[in-house]
Amino acid sequence: MTLSLDDKWIWDFWLARDGEDWHIFHLQAPKSLIDPHKRHRNASYGHATSRDLRNWTHHGTCFGPSTDGPAWDDLCTWTGSVVKGDDGLWHQFYTANRRDEDCMYQRIGHATSPDLFTWTRVGNGLILDIDTRWYEEWEPGIWGDRAMRDPWVMRDPAGDGWVMYFTARVPVGNEMNARGAIGFARSPDLFTWTLEPPIYAGGDFGQLEVPQVFEIEGKWYMLFCTASVHWSEAYAAGAPTAPVSGTHYLVADSHLGPWTVAPGPFLDGAANSGQRYAGKIVFADEGLLFMSFANHPTPDTFGGYVGDPVPVTRDPKTGLLHVEG
Repeated sequence: MTLSLDDKWIWDFWLARDGEDWHIFHLQAPKSLIDPHKRHRNASYGHATSRDLRNWTHHGTCFGPSTDGPAWDDLCTWTGSVVKGDDGLWHQFYTANRRDEDCMYQRIGHATSPDLFTWTRVGNGLILDIDTRWYEEWEPGIWGDRAMRDPWVMRDPAGDGWVMYFTARVPVGNEMNARGAIGFARSPDLFTWTLEPPIYAGGDFGQLEVPQVFEIEGKWYMLFCTASVHWSEAYAAGAPTAPVSGTHYLVADSHLGPWTVAPGPFLDGAANSGQRYAGKIVFADEGLLFMSFANHPTPDTFGGYVGDPVPVTRDPKTGLLHVEG
């Protein structure tokens, strides 16, 4: 069974596990908008639970734009991640846009929950804005918006505290599709964050969306997704396939890099707008799984649901990943 709603589109998602229960948080927008391209400016968070990642109980809307007057996050809330802190609270890190900036300036916020169901902003929510020494500011005609979104937070494996990876762009490079980057920040306690320079700016893509960072047997992986139209000329020239849209990954020997694009074809890609998009690797009891949302099952349709997980294998010699379905 898929995770779908009759009245809402579903797209980017992230997971948290609490005991035997999987919690999925996902972007959603009403199908009454008719045009799925309008979903981005009307996004809130839905929440569902499952024991097997296939049969879901949906719990409705759990988080959304601020309704307390003009605010930095009063238009829409975009992709995030959830971790459990040392304080026993669950911490949700989210992307948001403000209405009076016409959805052009992304920033990152923070909310907490005692139970994964009810979320409260920490202060006004805002924890990170960009530093133009390292990150590209939005200018008309350069890129579609200011990229600072999709925070992926995890414990720092090299010591105390926490680290965050996020979708970003750098302000250098003649080709616009060579400016995509992964931003980086640190925190001692999940509440106070220090922005640092990008941890990856390889010049390969215009954007690397929805990062997910994890380690398997001493090797580090960073999933990302991107569209075929956002491949740089240099990457496209050396790639083993024509440009595709979908999910791929970077590899490194440390969570701090240096990161490089995994060799070979995309982990999961399609020549159209991406049949599946924003994939996640899930460490389930049955092994590694791959989950994604249905982006464009055909070039002229938008799927708007999360598909069932499929197995993932890892080559023991090369460490490369392969989606088995």
